[in-house]
Amino acid sequence: MLYELFLFGLLSGITTWLFGFGGGFVAVPLLYTVIIQKWSNESNIGIHAMQIAVATSAFVKLCSASFATFRHYRSGPIDWQKIRFLWGGIAFGGIVGAVMASLFNGNWLRWIFMGYVFITIIDCYYRPGFMVVSVQKQNYGQNSELIKGGIIGWVAALLGVGGSVMTVPLLRRRGSSMAEAAAIANILTLPLSLTATLTYCVLSLWQSTPNGFIGLIWFKAALFLVTGTWIGLYFSEKFISKLPDLWRAKLYPLLLIIVLLVMLFVN
Repeated sequence: MLYELFLFGLLSGITTWLFGFGGGFVAVPLLYTVIIQKWSNESNIGIHAMQIAVATSAFVKLCSASFATFRHYRSGPIDWQKIRFLWGGIAFGGIVGAVMASLFNGNWLRWIFMGYVFITIIDCYYRPGFMVVSVQKQNYGQNSELIKGGIIGWVAALLGVGGSVMTVPLLRRRGSSMAEAAAIANILTLPLSLTATLTYCVLSLWQSTPNGFIGLIWFKAALFLVTGTWIGLYFSEKFISKLPDLWRAKLYPLLLIIVLLVMLFVN
């Protein structure tokens, strides 16, 4: 089963490059499914399956976001004005979300995750500015941006999703193409995944974990996912980065629907 994680890592790398998400929205449902199948939902590890999936996803995102940011930086310029005050809020929110995830009931996290995905899908289809870019008046004030960043970081670390499902629609409504929105989303994932991963590692000091785990992070599974993700990112940059903007926008919520269905029917 672990070798299948490598194949899904390839998929994660492709979606991360094209849409800015994939690390969390591929890794969390996948890891949750693998853990339940490997240990059953009544075992000690199975009871904490959602927390393990979220924590492992944070580490995978840290690796994939680092690689994607480097590749995006080499590929073209980024409009830093759109995100300059989001960084600090996202980093702090990542700490709060990671602590809360370790305390929450795993089944609650699963349903919150699904609710979050469902709301995002509805938002993409019915609120103007996502499918077809329409620049809306935005407030880039430091305080409001820090608050927005804090909320993004908190939700993303709590659910292990990277924040891109909040940042990509936000950036679309600030006039970004899907290519630029995906690039910026990967950049914004860095401070979030870094603080979240460090928090999970610190929390592990008070936890007894089996072999192959570092706290709640399933390290062995993460390595398979990261390897596949890096190859997927490289392949995407070379061969499919020219996908038309409208196609990317239409595929984005369709992939979220698939994620929602996986989490809904796997138990």
